[in-house]
Amino acid sequence: MAWFLPLIAATTPLPSAEPDREASDIVITATPLDNRGDQVPAPPAQTALAADIERAHALDLTDYLRRMSGGVFINDVQNNPLQPDVNYRGFTASPLLGTPQGLSVYLDGVRLNQPFGDVVSWDLIPKSAIARISVVPGSDPLFGRNSLGGAIAIATKDGAADKGVELEVSRGSWGRHTVEAQAGGPIGGGLDLFASGNWFEERGWRDASPSRAFQAFGKLRWHGADTSVSLSGSHADTDLNGNGLQEMRLLAADRASVYSQPDTTRNRAWLANLSAEHRFSDRLSLSGTLFWRRIDTDTINGDINDDALGENVYQPDAAERAALAAAGYSGFPSSGETQANTPFPKWRCIANILLNSEPNEKCDGLQNRSKDRQREWGASAELTWAARLAGARSRTTLGLGYIRSVVDFAQQSQFGYLTPDRGVAIVAGPGAFADGSQDSENAFDARVDLNGRTSTFSAYGLESITIDTLTIDLSARYDRTAIRNRDRISPGGGTGSLDSDQVFARVNPSAAARWTPVHGVTFDAALGQASRAPSAVELGCADPASPCRLPNALAGDPPLKQVIATTMETGIGLTVTPFALRVGLFRTVSRDDILFVASDVSGFGYFRNFGRTRRQGIDIDLTGTIGPLRVSAHYTLLDATYRSAELVDGSANSSADGVAPGFGGTIAIAKGDRIPLVPRNLFKAAIGWDVARFLTLDLDMIASSGVYARGNENNAHRPDGVYYLGPGRTAGYALLNAGLELRPGKGVRFFVQVSNLFDKRYATAAQLAATGFDAQGSFVARPFAGPVIGGERPLQYSTFSAPGAPRSLRIGARIRF
Repeated sequence: MAWFLPLIAATTPLPSAEPDREASDIVITATPLDNRGDQVPAPPAQTALAADIERAHALDLTDYLRRMSGGVFINDVQNNPLQPDVNYRGFTASPLLGTPQGLSVYLDGVRLNQPFGDVVSWDLIPKSAIARISVVPGSDPLFGRNSLGGAIAIATKDGAADKGVELEVSRGSWGRHTVEAQAGGPIGGGLDLFASGNWFEERGWRDASPSRAFQAFGKLRWHGADTSVSLSGSHADTDLNGNGLQEMRLLAADRASVYSQPDTTRNRAWLANLSAEHRFSDRLSLSGTLFWRRIDTDTINGDINDDALGENVYQPDAAERAALAAAGYSGFPSSGETQANTPFPKWRCIANILLNSEPNEKCDGLQNRSKDRQREWGASAELTWAARLAGARSRTTLGLGYIRSVVDFAQQSQFGYLTPDRGVAIVAGPGAFADGSQDSENAFDARVDLNGRTSTFSAYGLESITIDTLTIDLSARYDRTAIRNRDRISPGGGTGSLDSDQVFARVNPSAAARWTPVHGVTFDAALGQASRAPSAVELGCADPASPCRLPNALAGDPPLKQVIATTMETGIGLTVTPFALRVGLFRTVSRDDILFVASDVSGFGYFRNFGRTRRQGIDIDLTGTIGPLRVSAHYTLLDATYRSAELVDGSANSSADGVAPGFGGTIAIAKGDRIPLVPRNLFKAAIGWDVARFLTLDLDMIASSGVYARGNENNAHRPDGVYYLGPGRTAGYALLNAGLELRPGKGVRFFVQVSNLFDKRYATAAQLAATGFDAQGSFVARPFAGPVIGGERPLQYSTFSAPGAPRSLRIGARIRF
């Protein structure tokens, strides 16, 4: 009822309009549409402007967040600078299908989490168009789905605020070169225009890892006395190679090496956004947005076929030799091919593809291809009243939203053999594809052809009341998401079919308060709840009777529950010129979290809901300016743990309950075990020194404690040097970055940016997995002759790491006309 009280007081005049406009510049609880205009979330939210990103000479948005934003850390699982997993307080926004997504990302009020899997493709966001970014913490329901741990809201530039023409070019290590251009200004009649573009290209510091990316953005805006309308559009075309994690021994021998390749993602995206705002009076306004977007994604991944590990993939038998000869092959051995003399076997693979027999066991390589076509459109509107209510200032916001999407996703896997350059050579034949048709007891079907349609209706309200120096925000949001999946390969529903019709609905509330008893002292507190519906990837791999080999291989569709996250947060802010300090405490408890758990079939698993997880800690943020010096420091103590017991796949973990070492098995998560890939301590510091009017020096540092590897969810892995190699976690690290900017004349800047100044060797992520190579880089199918149990032999498992980039240099110039 509080949302409608301002209607009663709508005729009560405010003392003045101007104070309300000033007060609205800073809001406690923001909405996605707030960030389009002048409103900025109050601390503990973090806000950065375009000038901050330029001053840091950040490569893109994620580079700035990694270096400068408190509580944000990066897992370079893909090992491509434009494809990171961005984590905030232990919640993730990732471009990888199958990764649980716990952050929402908005651009001018449009949610960028994609319909299929809720992933975020950071390579599609044009850096040169960013006017402001806000990292909003906590489970804020007003930001809708996936805002379990926070939201990142991005506002773009316009021709009125960003006049003139700017051009930036740079060149750097590994053949990296970038070009940025932007132009803006008024064009008469209340119209202004802004346009920008970015180009990025490099050969990459690791083998077989070239990438390129192009992004363009434009905005036409009309601004009248009480009304503003803007039409913006963006296009991105990227071709990225991210060759992922590497086994520890191979990484030690050659840090630029890759485990297998290629790992290519081709994205093409279009986004059109029409937004408008009308002020009926100083007390009543209406804003809204109407958008359409299209994303086409094609991937090619060359991977090791884990099913070949433990098998005899070497000397072809008589039937296989006959098949090879009949197909016109020559040069295959008649006898004597062994693991000892053949580092990269191929003949049994080729023969079994021709015979459609057991290529799933005899081929050590798989080429996986996927095609994803996503279309999404929607609209949202907010009505805001400002009035007096019983002596207090009241601001009420009511919002509605509707989004609809159509997704077509197809995936296939083709058998092949590994080559010395770690590529996969594919072979044509009856058994070429993993479609389950092979004459093998372990044949599997990796095909997917899915059409998904999703619609989400949202309604939310926010009541903000200010009494002197105290502001209280009360809000709630209702989301109803309907998902309709249709399987083109196995229609009809039931085990093995992706057909489903599911509806997820929930109301999430929140409350926040901000009190400034005296100038320079502020107390804030918030309690909020947010949820996320299971993604199509998770819904498609949730059947214990039809488990998946990989988290992104779809099979079966029983219901999963929504994940519910509740965040409590409180803090105190002190401003003593020239410093500002905030110390905050936070705790987020997630219920019905979704985890990939083990099945009874070795190497398989499925998604399911389980108990609780908790992420809690302390944030300390300090900023200040002392004459020519600008300083900042951020420290986060993050305790991220499982709060419920669970049994999960632990094949690569030394503590697994397998029949013997090297035979896989499961591990038991206990309450209090640390969540993998989340550092306990994260510290960032930066100092900028304006040496003279024309010269600025900058230093920034990132220090992070180590993280537990995926596969070590019980934190109990201990390598034995035989069956299990490498630790179950990464080491901590500290990196220093340095920059120099020279301004010889008006509108001209030259800069030098050095990343990882001391060339630190470090890793940002790790995973335990079976290894298919020995220390010399030769493929080894059977690392041990025995024991043989149930017809199986033990495998060797190792730690795979995501290596951080070595020292790099970038030199550039920026000219403003």
